Amino acid sequence: MSHPVPTWTSIRPSARLAGTPAVRHGGHWWLVTPTGTVPASDPVFTGELDRFAADMAAADGAVANLRTERTAVGEDQR
Repeated sequence: MSHPVPTWTSIRPSARLAGTPAVRHGGHWWLVTPTGTVPASDPVFTGELDRFAADMAAADGAVANLRTERTAVGEDQR
């Protein structure tokens, strides 16, 4: 079963990869702009998107951990 093609209006800004037009939707990468949508099918390109998305998720997790640690230290000092 194929997934519907994403449109510019159906994609929340937070769903885009780091503010780029790249969106992971239905298990596939798409480039979504106000003027149209193109599936990203080049395996080298989509592999790079996968790696970049994983790196972004790891960085977000590291920042969240730092904030949690900072909050815990601040509470201990009260």
